[in-house]
Amino acid sequence: MLARIESASVLGMDAFKIEVEVDISLGLPAFNIVGLPDATIQESKERVRSGISNSEYEFPLKRITVNLAPADIRKEGPSFDLPIALVILLATKQVSPLKIHDYTIIGELSLTGEVRRISGVLPIALCAKHQGKRGIIAPKGNVSEAALVENLEVIPVSSLKEVVDFFNDKISIPPVTEDLRDLFSHSQEYDVDFSEVKGQEHAKRALEIATAGGHNVLMIGPPGSGKTMLARRVPTILPDMTLDEAIEVTKLYSVAGMLSNTPLISTRPFRAPHHTISNAGLVGGGQYPRPGEISLSHHGVLFLDEFPEFNKNALQVLRQPLEDGHVTISRAMTSLTYPARFTLIAAMNPCPCGYLGDKSKECICTPAKIQQYRGKISGPLLDRIDIHVEIPRLTKDELTQENPRECSKAIKKRVQRAREHQRKRFSRCKISCNSQMKPRHLKEFCQLSDSAFHLLENAIDKLGLSARAYDRVLKVARTIADLAEREKIELEHIAEAIQYRSLDRNFMM
Repeated sequence: MLARIESASVLGMDAFKIEVEVDISLGLPAFNIVGLPDATIQESKERVRSGISNSEYEFPLKRITVNLAPADIRKEGPSFDLPIALVILLATKQVSPLKIHDYTIIGELSLTGEVRRISGVLPIALCAKHQGKRGIIAPKGNVSEAALVENLEVIPVSSLKEVVDFFNDKISIPPVTEDLRDLFSHSQEYDVDFSEVKGQEHAKRALEIATAGGHNVLMIGPPGSGKTMLARRVPTILPDMTLDEAIEVTKLYSVAGMLSNTPLISTRPFRAPHHTISNAGLVGGGQYPRPGEISLSHHGVLFLDEFPEFNKNALQVLRQPLEDGHVTISRAMTSLTYPARFTLIAAMNPCPCGYLGDKSKECICTPAKIQQYRGKISGPLLDRIDIHVEIPRLTKDELTQENPRECSKAIKKRVQRAREHQRKRFSRCKISCNSQMKPRHLKEFCQLSDSAFHLLENAIDKLGLSARAYDRVLKVARTIADLAEREKIELEHIAEAIQYRSLDRNFMM
């Protein structure tokens, strides 16, 4: 007895079709799964056997061979439990074949025959639509994300018996639908605001410039100066996500199994991993590569507090995604690329004790310890951070005064106007903001006035700017000019951009 149904599996960010075939023949009872299954799929034999029996269907005591095609791609995860159980029931004629081939089928089975949620359903639903399927049979816990795909029937199921009764026309299950645009428009809200931040006006200005041009920022200041508070409010002044960006981020979180409370992520992600995180946790990886924190920050903010305390190797791996906007993870059996276009906000103390230059507490660190502490961040990595800003301790007046403070909404309007200038400027280029400019773009779009050019020449001599740092100054100056709605980069724009290179101004000593 032969039978076949279609399922899907996720590889990287995308899903691909899997044909689940079964051959049931005479011989000693056996149950084998072939087609490069991982240990989780091999264990599904017991879940499928118990699920079928406990759903009051007959499990054949014959030789059963299940093949997952194509056989040259490794499959992983419990999402094949439901299709394997159904294909066995189809081969033994316990389920009708009339409409089963119109659907892509996924789901994990419990021993009682219940269908449990899985990860990666959104890319699988997109794959089903691409394959021309009528719909998808998905666990009830996953249907909200699958319903984001338009013109695709999403059938929610909670048990194997319910699926069989649906295909045997004993019950009718209405498909779940979601109004994608309505869901997108009503969920862009944050619970923090820049108006809550006291003082630190120069830091707010630096973060406004960073968000307007997509620049990376390093904040240096003593404990309690407000670095984390400032960083957590950066997403509130970033331009609103587009629908395409929201779907792309939602796919990443679906693959990572992190979609729980909402089917669509429509606010900018903010990720703040602890400095003890492993290389694989930060960059992505594992035996079967999964997205790391830098990919989960895609189109959002990656905040690295205690920057020098992170694993040095992990920090060095940041250099590629900071330049290219993606990270490639290579393993013996596959090589996967995940998007990683994020704004890096890093924070560090000026010294190991944190109080170098502080007016209230005396630093107890020796020059050698200070040099060793700051030396944990390599020069090439610092060159890739456009803006360095010092965050001093708040004064008594700043802490106690309740002056009106500018809200995120007002800052965001200026940021969006600057981004609109950039969108028009780069309409014929494959970039979207100033931080992504290549040397040819700098030559074309960063025209300096004579006074600005002379100031930049002096800065190169006195600060010893590297070629990359020179480009960063030009990019930041271009963003400052955009915020001022000026087409040409003037003296004041270059002057402000240079002051954001504090680590180049002999800050290390």
